[in-house]
Amino acid sequence: MGNSYDYSAALGQGIATSTLVVFAIVGILSIVAMWKVFVKAGKPGWASIIPIYNMVVLFQIIGLSPWLLLLYIVPLVNYIAIFVISIIQASRLAKAFGKGTGFAVGLYFLNPIFMLILGFGDSNYVGISK
Repeated sequence: MGNSYDYSAALGQGIATSTLVVFAIVGILSIVAMWKVFVKAGKPGWASIIPIYNMVVLFQIIGLSPWLLLLYIVPLVNYIAIFVISIIQASRLAKAFGKGTGFAVGLYFLNPIFMLILGFGDSNYVGISK
């Protein structure tokens, strides 16, 4: 009866900490996966840990102009650009590793998992034909 401990605050902190841990694990796995994909494509793996530059390298791997990244900073245009370029990026990355449309859909919706499959699987970089 005299206990006034707020269990809801402790529960909230536990949920927040658990969420942070899950996001950190997914982030680290994403970096590791991108590192392996870069190495398979003949690019330096360390490029995966440098923000913005990792997108430049990824665009080089899939045969897109890195200048398209400037669309990400244009107000209002960036919402459409992120959506459209992400679809193109997933499609071209799957094609660059000899995978089909189903794999591209997986790259779009479950990117960390499918990047790990690309990086650690037996697929080889075949390039992109223009």
